[in-house]
Amino acid sequence: MSHREGSLEAPTRHPVDWRNPTFHDEDACLTEMARIFDICHGCRRCVSLCNSFPTLFDLIDEGKTGELDGVDRKDFRKVVDQCYLCDLCYMTKCPYVPPHPWNVDFPHTMLRAKAIKFRQGGVTKGERFLASTDVHGQFAGIPVVVQVVNAVNKTKTARKVMDRALGVHPTAWMPALATKRFRWSAKKQGSATVVTNGERTPGRVAIYSTCYVNYNEPGIGHDLVKLLEHNEIPYVIVEKEKCCGMPKFELGDLDSVAAHKEANVPVLARYAKDGFAILSAIPSCTLMYKQELPLMFPDDADVLAVQEAMFDPFEYLVARHKDGLLKTDFKTALGKVSYHIPCHGRVQKIGRKTEEMFKLIGQSVNVQLNTVERCSGHAGTYGVKTLYHPIALKIGKPVFNAMAKDQPDFISSDCALAGHHIAQGMQIAGTPPRALQHPLSLMRHAYGLE
Repeated sequence: MSHREGSLEAPTRHPVDWRNPTFHDEDACLTEMARIFDICHGCRRCVSLCNSFPTLFDLIDEGKTGELDGVDRKDFRKVVDQCYLCDLCYMTKCPYVPPHPWNVDFPHTMLRAKAIKFRQGGVTKGERFLASTDVHGQFAGIPVVVQVVNAVNKTKTARKVMDRALGVHPTAWMPALATKRFRWSAKKQGSATVVTNGERTPGRVAIYSTCYVNYNEPGIGHDLVKLLEHNEIPYVIVEKEKCCGMPKFELGDLDSVAAHKEANVPVLARYAKDGFAILSAIPSCTLMYKQELPLMFPDDADVLAVQEAMFDPFEYLVARHKDGLLKTDFKTALGKVSYHIPCHGRVQKIGRKTEEMFKLIGQSVNVQLNTVERCSGHAGTYGVKTLYHPIALKIGKPVFNAMAKDQPDFISSDCALAGHHIAQGMQIAGTPPRALQHPLSLMRHAYGLE
């Protein structure tokens, strides 16, 4: 093994060889985990990230030898269960990722262990249901049913049942179902017809709704539509879609990820090949198409076409501005805004595009921006589970405190789930936010659009 200390090169990523039979070889996986854990033990740079690292280091420090050889390999799963695949250790902390010869890929080693656990039947029915967003979202938009489901889900009795049956913490924030789904209520295409391509941006957009925007907060999607309409950018709603597969990915259910890919990618690839930019307003969904699916299917031309066409909304809008094609007629001051950069936005390697937009708005109207770049602790379904919700609040505590600085008029996060988790954490800390708004909604407000 090389003893070169750290690496100055940009991280590179190897494909996930998940269809190779050795990928699911538990002994081989445990051996690779031991190799990586021993390197982590000698470094400990990532201790401030998720709870995987404190769990690992406690197992080592409290073991018989104070080294990894004093840890029972059966306890490795405790480390795996605390990883929610945020990717921050790989992209922002670890000095030993490829191309360093030590070749440390902590997140995808955890993914491998999760896939083995899933194949062995170690994932509960409740966890599988929570990851089936198209299943529990099917009631959204159905009159009367939505109101009944939302009302029942707020009762202590229902939350106790959810705790027992699904492992959902009784006090964790849970999203309500929308009375009208985004895909049912939004116009299928916009009023603009002239396509103006820029140097950096295609001149027309296909909106991939995402489960969360479609079933839970359609207002985020409607605000994106209003921004595109105001800037005279032709758009269409993607013809049909399923969940991107990220919740299944986080469980290690890679066969289901592949099934979702087969449903979505052929549809999205047609838009990509027709010259559309594809926009997704949920960072985890965007990341799935930008990174995880291309690493799982590196030889699939359609997957790579979708990867090339996929944009974070503010990545697209900021690039549109740099192309000289974005209106800057902002009219309404936003005041003090505490903005949170979510993990799955940070690891897209696009920079702080939403922050750039807030600063651009601030050139026309008053915006006092406080940017917080740290994990909120929510992490998909992790933050609502009975076992992990208290840990999620602990991880997020520095974020809750930072977001409360100067008593902001708005708190905001590109990840809507993180935003609500932060609002709950601030409420518990005694600094309840005045208002929570998605950055797309704040940009719409700054334009003075209704």
